[in-house]
Amino acid sequence: MTRTLSVITALTLTTGLLASSMAMADTPEALNELEVNGQKMPVKQVLETPMEGIYEVRLDTGENFYTNAEGNHFLIGDLFENTDDGLVNLSEQRRNTERAERIAAIPVDEQIVYRGTAEPKATITVFTDTTCGYCRKFHEEVPQLNDMGIEVNYLAFPRGGMLSDGARRLEQVWCTDNRTEALTDAKQDELPESPASCDNPVAEQYQLGRELGVQGTPAIVLPDGTMVPGYVPADRLAAMLGIDG
Repeated sequence: MTRTLSVITALTLTTGLLASSMAMADTPEALNELEVNGQKMPVKQVLETPMEGIYEVRLDTGENFYTNAEGNHFLIGDLFENTDDGLVNLSEQRRNTERAERIAAIPVDEQIVYRGTAEPKATITVFTDTTCGYCRKFHEEVPQLNDMGIEVNYLAFPRGGMLSDGARRLEQVWCTDNRTEALTDAKQDELPESPASCDNPVAEQYQLGRELGVQGTPAIVLPDGTMVPGYVPADRLAAMLGIDG
């Protein structure tokens, strides 16, 4: 499955061509200075791949593509390894690892956590929006997930961006004293009459979601970093986690 690079697309609308203004780069480190149509690309990291002479370029936006050491040819899409057991998506493996690492670094007090009374068997992270119908449907099954030993940690992802009503609602939720109760209420269109304001992580979590490839809500991230887009029934989600329903 290929991924469209919005940054590259935006920079090449006038020509319709992908090109680098770099001269023949002597070292792959020079890929950090990649330019397209005279504009420097927001390169975050350059990584080697199993293919000799081909490098993965990761952008600040969370998007990625592949290039040769000279930076004058681009490949957009995922890199697969052809093994005896079939095709292995190396690009997705790397994205999963990054998701797991970055989510693990988020302080618990910046999340909204729903857990059962027993020690959880697994923990999932869910990017959510209170205005999203399928997010509400998923939230109705959180008690069932908790009963099965699955802890649910919510992060904010206002689908309409930070100027949307969804973002305002999420900020109100994160600024209440009882976030779990407030989030449940907000998913039922019940908002506080006198909403509180505070420094909150909604904008940071929204940006994180974009960088990790979230395109809609709910976006469920499993413990290994695998992202499951959209609503998944509790029983099926438990099966994906290897937990008996």
